[in-house]
Amino acid sequence: MKINIIQNLDNFSGTILIPIFETDEKNEVNITFDGLEIPVKLFSGIKDTHYLAEKNNNIYLFIGLGKTIDYKALKTIFRRISAKQKEHFNLNLALVLPDQLTDNQVEAMISGLLLGTYDLGHFKAEKKVHPILAPNFCLKLVTDKDYLSIGNKAIKIAKAQLSVFNLVDLPPNTATPKHLSQWAKYTGEKYGFEVEVLGHEASKIAGLDAFLAVGKGSENEPQFIIMNYTPKFEEKSIKHVGLVGKGITFDTGGLNIKTAGMVHMKCDMAGGGAVLGTMQLIADLQLPIKVTAIVPCAENSVDAKSLLPSDVINSYSGHSIEIIDTDAEGRLVLADGLSYLVKNFNPNYIIDIATLTGSSVGTFGYECGALFTNNEEMSKKLQKSGDAVGERLWPLPLWDVYKSDIESDIADVKNYSGKPVAGAISAAKFLEFFTNEHAAWAHLDIAGVAFGDDEFAKSKHATAYGVHLLTKFIENI
Repeated sequence: MKINIIQNLDNFSGTILIPIFETDEKNEVNITFDGLEIPVKLFSGIKDTHYLAEKNNNIYLFIGLGKTIDYKALKTIFRRISAKQKEHFNLNLALVLPDQLTDNQVEAMISGLLLGTYDLGHFKAEKKVHPILAPNFCLKLVTDKDYLSIGNKAIKIAKAQLSVFNLVDLPPNTATPKHLSQWAKYTGEKYGFEVEVLGHEASKIAGLDAFLAVGKGSENEPQFIIMNYTPKFEEKSIKHVGLVGKGITFDTGGLNIKTAGMVHMKCDMAGGGAVLGTMQLIADLQLPIKVTAIVPCAENSVDAKSLLPSDVINSYSGHSIEIIDTDAEGRLVLADGLSYLVKNFNPNYIIDIATLTGSSVGTFGYECGALFTNNEEMSKKLQKSGDAVGERLWPLPLWDVYKSDIESDIADVKNYSGKPVAGAISAAKFLEFFTNEHAAWAHLDIAGVAFGDDEFAKSKHATAYGVHLLTKFIENI
């Protein structure tokens, strides 16, 4: 998808998108545009409404935005238009940008249009290519302002999110740990970041015992992905951000096998997917921040070699872990990922992101992710970044009173409290144990927001939650 800017619609023939803020019906002033007049009683710009008209071989699609609108809602509206009105799209598509629009609103519109091209039917025999994806497609922005850089940034954001849609929605017999490591290598070469992958033997030599323990029951070799992005013009004072994403490509629960919802557990690598997508985006945007990211990828399967409840395993940190529940596996791979990041890179900021607990879903439903951090500045910046792009977070406590939930009689720590309460908090306390008391660490539990239902498919599917949030946080540093 390419864009260019035109000042007017002279000699244009095709489809024209016209966003309209809601007008006051009491004024009874009809909407006029390019010789068209729309009675206010038929269309007044109410949010989530649209109006189609045709004149002089042009199709005019008026899009209601309401009186005010946030970033996420605006992006969703334009994704909907792109996905559900594509029969009116062709290679000639123009987007009219009213003067009152902000840069962020323009970004949301263009990103939404590209996101609307996503088709969940990866393995269908017949698939129609969306007009926007045609090689020679170019979106015309009708404006007197220079929105070229904003438009190109919007495209890069959407492309990274589309990458995560694909990774998370692919079935587990395709999106194996090996598939994710190959994707990381290919993307690193394309966008400009270094990738190192530790397979089973290399991970064993490195001492990543907790990570390897999770994948023991699977025939798919675990992959410990390490990515490094360094800006072209590195300064001595440059900040260094560390990311860790849970990459469990399928989670059966292990021997503590899941009794419900297993069909959706291909999404258990959505945290890792968010980190992979973030690396693509920050490299594509060439942000002036150094970023190291780790995605420990494994499949939690059932086999004679699988972890047993009450096993005691080692970890990269040197601490022993008692296994209470084999379905609390994500925190084990994250523990080694965090320890490896702290010991070998020690970045200024560390964020881990994971579809970790049903407890976070029970607390917040499907509206926001759970945020855990003892760094107040980080907490505020993450929430602000999330609010700005519609990927909301809300904090839960990390009080030391919860330490007892992970204390073990036989090992240094246990992986599950065994209690039906405070599950998200005890999981966060477990991860905190492996951060070596890092002063700027945050844990994002995105179990309720990474994979869900909406109008764009009949079944649950990926949201790419975290890609824009993490990138926005890194930008704001």
